[in-house]
Amino acid sequence: MNILVHGAGALGAYFGGRMLEAGVDVSFFVREKRAVQLKREGLKINSPEGSFETKDVTVCTSPEAVKNIDLVILAVKGYHLDQVVPQVQTIVQQTGAFVLPLLNGVEHLETLQKAIGKEKVIGGFAAIIATLNEQGHVEHTNANSTMKFGALHDEQIKICEKLEEIHNLIKTNIVREENIMKHIWKKYMYITAFSGITSAMQLPAGYITSTEASFNVARNVIFEMYMLAQKEGISIGEQEVESMASRLKGHSKEATSSMHQDMRKGLSIEVEHLHGGALRLSAKHDLNVPVIETLYGVLKPYESGKPSVM
Repeated sequence: MNILVHGAGALGAYFGGRMLEAGVDVSFFVREKRAVQLKREGLKINSPEGSFETKDVTVCTSPEAVKNIDLVILAVKGYHLDQVVPQVQTIVQQTGAFVLPLLNGVEHLETLQKAIGKEKVIGGFAAIIATLNEQGHVEHTNANSTMKFGALHDEQIKICEKLEEIHNLIKTNIVREENIMKHIWKKYMYITAFSGITSAMQLPAGYITSTEASFNVARNVIFEMYMLAQKEGISIGEQEVESMASRLKGHSKEATSSMHQDMRKGLSIEVEHLHGGALRLSAKHDLNVPVIETLYGVLKPYESGKPSVM
């Protein structure tokens, strides 16, 4: 199976790098600047799951140059989606490849399905806390990592079976799920709370539980997202929701979300893709989500990086 990882930020470089390490045929579709950096610095992963480094990285910068690809793993930020959709369309038209998006949230699934067809878009997401250092190398900071995926259409079953086969070769968890939409929503619920509270507080995870008031903000986001999931027809048990809220207390004191890491660096953040998306869905169902709405208002000025002083 030939895989193209579209995007070589921390997420794409990590999972693509792990596949390279295992001998899977992987190439990367990146911008010119990142292509130069990868050729100069190579791909390097610093991780509790084991470090890896290689200079043998195949990169593409033009969609027309992509050939013989079975699967595209789309590993870009939500705010880049509109920009990359035409590239994905070209690649799929040329190769017939399936697309596995690892974006946060849920709105991107419909966007991609409209662009390339429902039969081509596999459900999936990744769970990892990682960032790139100045050399463009991956700094993976939590204890483990997971990529989950599953078919959303019968035509995707065979490619999902092929991807599942490489699980035992790779130093990360690649897990196939039958009800992938439920798992996508559980990730969406959790990351909206965790990224929202750490970024709004501009403090790492240890401070979430430093006061009951701070913890309750994050917990209430999870329950608002739970109500929204129910409106969307996603069946999640109350015990699963309580367990999710308890997980907020399980992070190390220094751990934080990728959104907060981006905010610290003055980079763009996914507030529109996560919290904005939740508000659009809640409006569709006439559902009131005041805590999410408040976090959205607090974080919106940072959407394109640190706001300048007026």
